[in-house]
Amino acid sequence: MNKIIAAGRWLFLLSLSLYVFLHFALADFGVKEFIPKYMPFPYFLNYFTGICILAFIISGLIGKFDKLAALLFTLYLLLVIAIVHIPDAGQNQQDLQNIFRAMNMMGGALMYAGGFARDKRLRFSTPGPAPA
Repeated sequence: MNKIIAAGRWLFLLSLSLYVFLHFALADFGVKEFIPKYMPFPYFLNYFTGICILAFIISGLIGKFDKLAALLFTLYLLLVIAIVHIPDAGQNQQDLQNIFRAMNMMGGALMYAGGFARDKRLRFSTPGPAPA
């Protein structure tokens, strides 16, 4: 059972590789659909965020700074929700769905930081089981 649960770490990290692929292979689509028109340097932002996601994946795979990377990835997702999806959520059902998708990913990243991250440099206390 523990091996199945431990596989969640790998599934979470490797599932993010699709987002890296989309940032690089379909850059035009990402820039047109997701980056607001008022944001400067849309292609730079697209590629930069792809690199940041890739950095989180690599950090998680090698176990160096993976807790910090998970927290930064959570911050990135929060910014994406606030800047990209919330402004159009009232008119676009896809943006509303993307808010919930990003919130799920934020939860996964925070659980990764608390349960799977191997970097012990950042010390955070995780709540233990409730007293009986």
